[in-house]
Amino acid sequence: MSSLPSIAILGAGSMGGAILHGVVSSARASTVTVTNRTREKAAALEGLAGVTSIALADDADGNARAAASAEVVLIGVKPAMVPDLLTEIAPHLRAGAIVVSLAAGVTISTFERILGPDAVVLRSMPNTPALVGKAVTGISPGTNATAADVARVREVFETVGTVLEVPEDRIDALSTISGSGPAYVFLLIEELTKAAIGKGFDESDARTMAEQTFIGAAALLEASGEEPAELRRRVTSPKGTTERAIAVLQAADLDVVFAEATDAALARAKELAAGS
Repeated sequence: MSSLPSIAILGAGSMGGAILHGVVSSARASTVTVTNRTREKAAALEGLAGVTSIALADDADGNARAAASAEVVLIGVKPAMVPDLLTEIAPHLRAGAIVVSLAAGVTISTFERILGPDAVVLRSMPNTPALVGKAVTGISPGTNATAADVARVREVFETVGTVLEVPEDRIDALSTISGSGPAYVFLLIEELTKAAIGKGFDESDARTMAEQTFIGAAALLEASGEEPAELRRRVTSPKGTTERAIAVLQAADLDVVFAEATDAALARAKELAAGS
């Protein structure tokens, strides 16, 4: 496989750090420079192969130097901090450098307005399974991003999972499914665990049953290549216990519940984008 472009991650917190570890694990990175505000966070990344870790507490110009070093610059700071950071690094970016947003709710137009009319920008929406190399990341190209630029960014995010290219007007909708989706799964596991405890199992056994059932079902789905509905049908024997349980769940109008939940998440995403 080809080498990845040189990369800078400005704000290598939880998501930026997850992508960093994926890039390093791929053994395809040429150079990676990361910044964090504190010495402690920077020190925790110093031992990674091929990584230059900068503490902004010691190097006030660290973001500018990191940005100047890279072909792909990932912006991983909190959304409210993005405009000031872009203003800081704009004069230092290489010609043709690709700037990628990890910040929820910050639009491509904001990046292009601050970085200038020639800026190459993509917006991304990874999710937390990036920490274990199982992310779903949505990417949206900006005005000047070419197919080659998109391909380079895709290679970076494929080190932590699956990548989908979507137009920017779908990125918030994507966030309500894959971005928030892990929380929905964790909630279902919580509730199934509570149900097991209610049937007399201790907490340890209840957790094991609920968690490993979800993990096993997901692994089976991935390995089989079958549709979820078909796998459900195979578990649901006619007039059996599972059929009775599924009937209760379907009577709860789960399709409506999930539609309403994701609609609520989308509405909040639009509020955040509007600054409210």
